[in-house]
Amino acid sequence: MTDLPALSTATRAGAVLALCAILFGYVLGGLFGFNEEAVKSRIDARADAVITTVYNGDVAARNSVVAKSWDYLKRAHMHGGGIGAAALAAIIAIVLMGDRDRLADLTSLALGAGALLYSVYWLMAGFRAPGMGSTGAAKESLAFIAVPGAGLSLLGVAGAILIVIRGRRSG
Repeated sequence: MTDLPALSTATRAGAVLALCAILFGYVLGGLFGFNEEAVKSRIDARADAVITTVYNGDVAARNSVVAKSWDYLKRAHMHGGGIGAAALAAIIAIVLMGDRDRLADLTSLALGAGALLYSVYWLMAGFRAPGMGSTGAAKESLAFIAVPGAGLSLLGVAGAILIVIRGRRSG
C-alpha cells in the first residue's frame, strides 16, 4: 500500500465532525438505554407545564406530541450514528481516491458538519415540541439548523460522488 499524503486540516475537521456525530448517536443510545424513563419524564414535564396554556387541557393532543417527541429523540440517536458513519465512509473514500483539492476539502467539511447538525436538530426538536404543543412548530422553529444540516449532507454526498466519478488523484 502506498503512503497517502498528510490530510488537510479541512479533511481532518470533516472526519472529526463525522466522528462527533457518531459519538453523539452512541451517547444518546446509551442514555436512552441507561435511563429512558428520566428522558421521557423530562418530555412529560415540559408538556405538563403548559397543559392548560398551550394544549387547552387536551390530554390526547398532549400525549400525541409527547409520543412524537420521543420519536424525534430516537431519530436524533439513529441519525447521529447512521449519517455520521456514512459521512465518515464517504470521507475515507475521498482520501483513498487521493484527492487533496478544494472540492475534497469542502466535501469532507460538508459531510461531517451536516451529519452533526442534522442529528442535533432532531434532538432539539424532540425536547422543544412538548412545550410548544406541536412537533411541526418545533421543527419550523429550528429550520435554521435543519436546512443547513440536511443541505450540507446532500452537498457532501454529491461532492463525494463527483470525486469518485472523476477518479482523479491529485496532490
